[in-house]
Amino acid sequence: MGVLLCLVSAACFAALGIFGKLAYDADVGVLTLLTVRFAMAATGFGILTLIVPGARVRMDRRVVLVALGLGGVGYATQAGLFFAALQHVDVSLLSLLLYTYPVLVTVASIALGRDRATRRRMAALGAATGGVALVLVGAGSGSADAIGVTMGIGAALAYTAYILVADSVIADVPPLAFSTVMATGAFATFASVSLATGALDLAFATEGWIWLACLAVISTIVAVLSFFAGLRRVGPSNASILSTFEPPVTVLLAFVVFGEQLGAVQLVGGALVLSAVVLLQAGRREGGTRSPSLSRPAQASAHPVPG
Repeated sequence: MGVLLCLVSAACFAALGIFGKLAYDADVGVLTLLTVRFAMAATGFGILTLIVPGARVRMDRRVVLVALGLGGVGYATQAGLFFAALQHVDVSLLSLLLYTYPVLVTVASIALGRDRATRRRMAALGAATGGVALVLVGAGSGSADAIGVTMGIGAALAYTAYILVADSVIADVPPLAFSTVMATGAFATFASVSLATGALDLAFATEGWIWLACLAVISTIVAVLSFFAGLRRVGPSNASILSTFEPPVTVLLAFVVFGEQLGAVQLVGGALVLSAVVLLQAGRREGGTRSPSLSRPAQASAHPVPG
């Protein structure tokens, strides 16, 4: 059951970019999408916090402020860059770019003295670097541009910074309570920017509401809750390894829904990126040492998410 829940979570997160593209096709703007998504998500998490037994907890004021900041700055930056990049690059390519964050977290952890530079980690770094290079080199005509790629890498970097901060301050915060505050912080940021710039526009096609609801319910609330339910059953290392199911599902969905295809070189590159993640997590499970969570503290409590 734990394995199944983790795979369900990965599949829900994998659909994030798909729902985003479909919302764009319904004339939903980027800031409108992000504002409505986090409004729905914050409301959903809040309702669940009230009705789920044991979910209502009194959070320390400092933790609340940190969670608001993480949502309003860190996660908002990651989500903003991700969905902005989605206007420039294919969903499948963006998914592979974003999934470099576990290796980036490891590199940053070594630099900050939280982790050690072992052979396994250096091998993972080399595999991930080579994988990203192949993904970009193999990008076909029209599947990528410099702006989209830069934003995609920026989203991975923002996610990395978020995870490092979250890991150090909110490890013991219940996931539902944290998710509610985080989503509220992200909503406050996007609502403020949308209103200040006049970008909030709800006059889009009716089906746009369907895709926005899918973003909030399936790719945020269900994804987070199923991940934590699976995490409790299989442990963090196994949950993180199972989360590598996400990019292949994204690639498959993008092919089915939009006809997107990755070339042979890009597929090899993607496999290298995923192998780096598995290598890191397998090493962490064997070593038994504590290091930043590489699953999805950004979208629940300390991995996705980001997504």
